[in-house]
Amino acid sequence: MTSDITHVYLMPGMAANPSIFEHIKLPEDYYKIHWLEWQIPDKNETLEDYAKRMCNFIEHDNSVLLGVSFGGMLVQEMSKFLNLKRLFVVSSVKSHHELPKRLKLLKYTKAYKILPTRLVGNIDLLAKYALGETIKKRVDLYKKYLSVNDTVYLDWAIKQVVCWEQEEPNPDAIYIHGDKDMVFPHSCTGNCIIIKGGTHIMIINKYKWFNENLPKLIESGT
Repeated sequence: MTSDITHVYLMPGMAANPSIFEHIKLPEDYYKIHWLEWQIPDKNETLEDYAKRMCNFIEHDNSVLLGVSFGGMLVQEMSKFLNLKRLFVVSSVKSHHELPKRLKLLKYTKAYKILPTRLVGNIDLLAKYALGETIKKRVDLYKKYLSVNDTVYLDWAIKQVVCWEQEEPNPDAIYIHGDKDMVFPHSCTGNCIIIKGGTHIMIINKYKWFNENLPKLIESGT
């Protein structure tokens, strides 16, 4: 490895462990990949404070930060406190305006306060919210990738998603979204790279696209 190595940090989605990135491979002569993991938040921790805490795991300046789904929302918050070479937001939203109606309804009715306990006890519901898939279709995915099921974490995470306040897209972010994403179906508008046939879990099943395109996007931004 040379001093020209670019460090790439990957943040998984809600309730997911970083093994969702197991197939993401970049040329090792130029890039070193680091997996980030969810930390259990303090019960009343703000997303901003949590983002500051997660920045402690970014050990290199001018690095690349990529987040998926809720992780994509988090990295947008983290980027406010970091000097990044590139910021990628995958299968996520550019602002709270792109949240689907069901999540907006959770906010206004405050029904999100009763969801976490149900999620912990209902694998199918957790998979639907976190992956956009039902457990009946992909039980193997749940067992492998959705391992962060701490009640305090889920309670906090769902609240942060439905109550996110970002008004405008981050002008420095590269947004990548699938046109078949059923979790965030309204995020293909505006400045966004669209992957045809990409679902909410395209970081897993469209990994070849990312392996092929991330290097040039990291270097040129286009």
